[in-house]
Amino acid sequence: MGIDIDVNCPDDYISAVKGHIKDGYKFNPKKPLSDDSPYFNKNPTVNDVAHCLVYVVSANRLSTMDEYVLKFLKHIRSNVSDIDIPQIVLVTKVDAGCPLVEKDLKKVYRSRYIKQQIEKFSQILGIPINCILPVKNYSEEINLNDDIDVLALTALLQILRFANGYLIQKKNKGEL
Repeated sequence: MGIDIDVNCPDDYISAVKGHIKDGYKFNPKKPLSDDSPYFNKNPTVNDVAHCLVYVVSANRLSTMDEYVLKFLKHIRSNVSDIDIPQIVLVTKVDAGCPLVEKDLKKVYRSRYIKQQIEKFSQILGIPINCILPVKNYSEEINLNDDIDVLALTALLQILRFANGYLIQKKNKGEL
């Protein structure tokens, strides 16, 4: 579910990450899940809790993102940070955000524009730069493209590393 001006409450997002929402719950952007609902999981197990939270943001929308959405994301981030769940940002459509990258996807890590967008988002949300990863969407391509795949697989590998690290941390604390 995306975040926009019609979504009034971040509580369902936070509840989902914390494992408090059971299967079958229909998200309502106007009214969050209540503690007395049959879909509220009072005692989530490690299998119910998210092991990594991934935000997906379009590179060509970072600079024009509504202040309401940024506040919403900050609220979610601070609540999730309190319970030590790792957080990653995927910056999609990097080709649409930067003409240099549109011509040659291999230059994504050399693009000043993409770097500035990543730094700006890191500063706004407080998520470290190494947790903000550029990816390109398959949109007009008919065939597989190694350059697109490398970015996507690198992002997936980082997500899996962070999720695995979260589980190792839980195990070392004796919570598993």
